Amino acid sequence: MEVLYSHCCGLDVHKNTITACIITPKGKELRTFGTMTADLLNLADWIKAEGCTHVAMESTGVFWKPIYNILEHYDLKEVLVVNAQHIKAVPGRKTDVKDAEWIANLLRHGLLKGSFIQNRKQRELKELVGYRKSLVEERAREVNRIQKVLEGAGIKLASVVTDITGVSGRSMLNAIVSGVDDPAFLANMARRRLKSKKEQLEQALVGMVGRHQRMMISMQLVHIDCLDQQIAKLDQEIEEQMRPFEQEIALLDEIPGIGVRSAQTVLACIGTDMSRFLTTSHISSWSGLCPGNNESAGKRKKAKTTKGNPLLRTTLIQAAKAASRTKDTYLSAQYHRIAARRGANKAAVAVAHSMLVIIYSILKNHLPYQEMGADYFAKVNAKAIKNRAIKQLEMLGYQVKIEAA
Repeated sequence: MEVLYSHCCGLDVHKNTITACIITPKGKELRTFGTMTADLLNLADWIKAEGCTHVAMESTGVFWKPIYNILEHYDLKEVLVVNAQHIKAVPGRKTDVKDAEWIANLLRHGLLKGSFIQNRKQRELKELVGYRKSLVEERAREVNRIQKVLEGAGIKLASVVTDITGVSGRSMLNAIVSGVDDPAFLANMARRRLKSKKEQLEQALVGMVGRHQRMMISMQLVHIDCLDQQIAKLDQEIEEQMRPFEQEIALLDEIPGIGVRSAQTVLACIGTDMSRFLTTSHISSWSGLCPGNNESAGKRKKAKTTKGNPLLRTTLIQAAKAASRTKDTYLSAQYHRIAARRGANKAAVAVAHSMLVIIYSILKNHLPYQEMGADYFAKVNAKAIKNRAIKQLEMLGYQVKIEAA
C-alpha cells in the first residue's frame, strides 16, 4: 500500500498510561508515558521533536480529551480521534504495543477516518449544556422519589395535581413536612385553578405519614432547591456564552417543538458552520437519526439507527414529541401519519430527522422557517386520496360523480 504520511504517530490511550508508536523513514520507536499533565507535555514535545505531522488515537471514554487539548496547541497538520470499533486489530494478537503500532500503520497509509471534533470553545459550551441536561434529569428523578414516598404514605397528591412541586403542591408538601395532617387545611392551600378541586384534594391528602417519611420529603425538597439554584446558575452562564448566537437561536425557536433551551443544545452540538457537513445525509448519520446500512447480495435489510451524538439525538427526539402536540403544523401531521402505521417511537425519530434537516437548511442559508401546514400531505397526495375515497364509496354501492368546488 502507498505510504501517505512519512512521519506519523499512533497512541494507545488508557486511564493511567499511553503507549505511543512513531513511524518515520528512520524506523519505528515506541515509548510509554503517564497521563499526568507533565507526562502529556513530554509526549507532545517528543512527537514534535521527531517531526510527526499526523497523530491518531482511539476515542477511549474521556481519556483522549486532555491529550487532544494539548496536541491541538502544537503545530501539527492533523490530530485524529478515531472510533475504536473502526480500528480493531486481529483478535488474539492484542497488546498495548501492538495496538499503538497498528494505529500508526493504519494512519501511515491513510486508512483512518477521524471523528468530528469541535473547537475548544464549542466543546466547553457543549459540556455546560450537557451538565445542565443532567441536572434537569436529576431534578425530575428527585420529584419522582417524592411521589414514591407520598404513595407509600397513602397521599395521592399526584393524582390531582399535575406538578407536585408547583406553588400549591410545594405549600402542601412544606406543611406535611412540618407535621400538618388535616386534609381540609392542606386543601385550602390550593391556588388559582386548583381551587376548583378542593374536594378531590381533601380525599387525596388523607394518609398516614410517618416520621421517617417527613424527614425524607424534607431532604428531597432541599435537594430540589439546591438543583434549582445550580440550574439557574448554569442557565445564566450558558446564556452569556450564547450571546454571539442570538440570531441563530431566534431562527431555530420558530420551528414547532423547539424552544430556547433546545436551540441552545443543538447549537452547542453542531455549531453554526454547516460547511463541515457536506449534505443533510452526513449530519443525519453523525447525529444517529438515520438507519445504518445493512445490504447483502443486493438486498437491503432492516437496520437500526446508529448511536450518533447522544445529546443531540435525545434533544431532537424530545422536541419531536413536543412538535407532535402542536396544532396545524407540518411536523405534527408527519408524526401522526407515521405513528398510525409504524408506532410512536419510530414516528418521533422520523420527525426528529426532519427537524434536523430543517435546522441544517436554516443555519446554512440563514433563512427563517416556513410552515407548510397540516394539509401538506393531503395536497401532495390529493389524487390518490380522491381515488381511494371514490373506490370506497363505490364498494358501498354508491355511484359517485366528482365536480370541482
